[in-house]
Amino acid sequence: MKLKLSHVQIIVIGFLSIVLVGTVLLSLPAASADGHSAPFPTALFTAVSASCVTGLALRDTATGWSPFGQAVLLVLIQLGGLGFMTVATFLYQAFHKRMGLRSREIMVESINTTHVGGIMRLARQIVVFTAAAEGIGALLLLIRFVPLFGAGRGVWYAVFHAVSAFCNAGFDLMGVLEPYSSLTYYSGDVLVNVVVMALILIGGLGFLVWDDLYTRRFHVRRYRLHTKLVLSATAILTLGGAVLFFFLEGNATGRDLGLGERVLTAFFSSVTPRTAGFNTVSTADLAPASKLLTIMYMVIGGSPGSTAGGVKTTSIAVILLYTFASFRGRSRPTAFGRSISEETFRKSCFVLFFNLGLALAAALVLTALRPLDLVDALFEAVSAIGTVGMSTGITRQLGGLGTYLVALLMFLGRVGSVSFAVALFEKRSAPAVDYPAGEITVG
Repeated sequence: MKLKLSHVQIIVIGFLSIVLVGTVLLSLPAASADGHSAPFPTALFTAVSASCVTGLALRDTATGWSPFGQAVLLVLIQLGGLGFMTVATFLYQAFHKRMGLRSREIMVESINTTHVGGIMRLARQIVVFTAAAEGIGALLLLIRFVPLFGAGRGVWYAVFHAVSAFCNAGFDLMGVLEPYSSLTYYSGDVLVNVVVMALILIGGLGFLVWDDLYTRRFHVRRYRLHTKLVLSATAILTLGGAVLFFFLEGNATGRDLGLGERVLTAFFSSVTPRTAGFNTVSTADLAPASKLLTIMYMVIGGSPGSTAGGVKTTSIAVILLYTFASFRGRSRPTAFGRSISEETFRKSCFVLFFNLGLALAAALVLTALRPLDLVDALFEAVSAIGTVGMSTGITRQLGGLGTYLVALLMFLGRVGSVSFAVALFEKRSAPAVDYPAGEITVG
């Protein structure tokens, strides 16, 4: 009997296959810097973190993995960022193969769009644009990395960090300067900060926004509602977060920094939680209010159909718009001259509470398994489900069950939230008989 899988199941199995192959490759002695096979939990956790573009790590990427192991991570990051269906669609075109309707529908679902028409063209544009953005980013990073690390290593570091930043992965090779230091060495470097932040933001906008911007160029009024919401939310979150981090960190990580470096670290701290995972200041040393703000940003994440994770900017925007409409006594909110459907609102609420519920439950379990600070455990859980990769330093203290739990969160964060939402809210025939509505008092 031929097993018929749904589109969602195929997407999940595709990502799971990438994780399993990555785990096998990272388990090889050639993948480890010391020439010994990595323990299975370490290989699995790292493969999940890379393919789900998270960035949490049980061993330092630069000193713990060999060049072969780092290359495996880079491939997993690229596949995880683009999505295996995008790569498969591009290869279909490259080898002049026809793609069936079912495969196109899976591709549509994997990048969170709604139209099958033009999906092949969109897939081609995604790959080309990704290569161009990562290439330009790598060329700019060469200016800093080659003088410091030499030609060969400098080129490799530039490519690795450009791909990791664009895919919002957060993996870095700066452990050669100091283990688990991320980009703290470059906290005051304008070039590195601007390039990495630009790659993170561009990767987090989403494939549909890229297509809209490319098609309509500077005709802002002709942009889709989706594009307008994404651009507006991204600008507000970036600028507003930078202002908040600047003042909140004045007596913490920004205490000994000059004004220019404080501005850079504030902007970087605003950009990276959505959902890149790099850091230019010590995450463990953040002020309590900044940790809370970072958790909120990790929950929000990037935009739909992007390399970023999280609840997504559009979901938060829709929930806020419905909230403001309720305050004003309106049954349905509007944005940029368009109304927002109730189905979109229900889906947004589901994704938000699904992610929050998982994160809170996981944080409680982690503190039950190990004597961890609850805030640090919550930070780790939100970072995992949001595929962010930021940590206060407890990743290596999780223990066996905790490690597997966080790995599961990362996997669900990459494919689970949207998949569950799609599965629950797909159109079904109305039931023949329905229960009468009951009265419930709220508020």
